[in-house]
Amino acid sequence: MHVDPGDLVELPLGPDLWTRFFWVAPLVVVGTREANGDYDFAPKHLAMPLSWESHFGFVCTPRHATYHNAIREGAFTVTYVQPDQVVVASLTASPRCDDDSQPVLDALPSFDAATVDGRFVAAGHAFLECETDRIIDGFGDNSLICGRILRAVVDESALRATDGNHDEVLNRAPVMAYLYPDRYAALGQSLSFPFPAGFDR
Repeated sequence: MHVDPGDLVELPLGPDLWTRFFWVAPLVVVGTREANGDYDFAPKHLAMPLSWESHFGFVCTPRHATYHNAIREGAFTVTYVQPDQVVVASLTASPRCDDDSQPVLDALPSFDAATVDGRFVAAGHAFLECETDRIIDGFGDNSLICGRILRAVVDESALRATDGNHDEVLNRAPVMAYLYPDRYAALGQSLSFPFPAGFDR
């Protein structure tokens, strides 16, 4: 199917641009340590590897505690949430109380990181421990927080082998896809991408 240019709809530029069509993003929970020693969790969908090496980044805003925690503490954790645990990811976005606390976070099962002062929510299948590398401000009200991955672990059920059955892995451990602005999907099957002969990343 080819698009007829006459059927294209002009979209106004600005924050609403990304709400006018569905697009796929991961959904992760970023963990940071607060100044008072508590641990904070926040869902992020503008998050991805930043290279083929051990670098990871996510978009945040200086209006959020995550931004300041990642700078002050020099570290953050990343949990790739399982689709059947989407409620857990949602709860990490609960608003703060008048005293700036988030009691709901204390009720979420979590565990310690091994190489940084941080915690993971236990509702994931892949986990990254990162040291904050740099902050790039100036994307409107947003900033890109870049980290260097110090340790990565994955649940055995989600471990992908290069010569294995990939659909079997996805069937065992579906991947969550966030469809901005307010939907999600569980990816439990896939098709091989038709790379051209001689393709090299």
